[in-house]
Amino acid sequence: MNKGKLFMLPVPIADGVLNDTLPEHTIQTARELKFFLAENAKSARAFLKFCGHPSPIASLSIEEIGHRPDSAKVRGWLKPALEGNDIGIVSEAGCPGVADPGAQIAAEAHKLGIRVVPLVGPSSILLALMASGMDGQHFRFCGYLPIKEPARTNAIKDLERKSASSEGETQLFIETPYRNSGMLADLVKNCAPTTLILAATDISGPEERIRTFSAADWKKQDLSLPKLPTVFGILGAKRARRA
Repeated sequence: MNKGKLFMLPVPIADGVLNDTLPEHTIQTARELKFFLAENAKSARAFLKFCGHPSPIASLSIEEIGHRPDSAKVRGWLKPALEGNDIGIVSEAGCPGVADPGAQIAAEAHKLGIRVVPLVGPSSILLALMASGMDGQHFRFCGYLPIKEPARTNAIKDLERKSASSEGETQLFIETPYRNSGMLADLVKNCAPTTLILAATDISGPEERIRTFSAADWKKQDLSLPKLPTVFGILGAKRARRA
């Protein structure tokens, strides 16, 4: 029996932009699948309904995977592929396996000889970097920074030092949307005047706004940001001159 495939299935990163950000092949693949592994089952059902899946959504197999599933569960979820059925992995937004759950399942699929197929779709990290004007050859995604002080300020200064070194990289990270304005204010307060700071909000959405300024120039701007998904970035002066 031929094994099924594991499709890494991107979903939009902003509401109501399905056809603007996903190619028809990705949408059509989602419509053809019957088995799904989802970061969040509710958002996966909404995505499949939005795609116009021809089957009743309640009839589809949608397993919620969480962030750190154990190996036994992963093997169980992949059993349909071993029986010849294709499976799709979907995160809540963007590309599964990239700053989102899915990598562990893809790794297990490789061990089991299941073909892993990445499909084209939006990644907020990549799109933010593309528009940032920062170093796109050397970069790192750092997830979330600490919330409490002094760990938060220490983390900002550490990322700035790393980005400004001769071997440095653009440092990208995210924040819970309701803390966006506070994060930007902390970056402007704690970074050197020449350090570049990126704030990329609602990428691909109706309120998209992507701005990169030095910390000194940010002080001339309104630092309030919408409570929408935002990617932040730092690039120290030494690397900024070479980007």
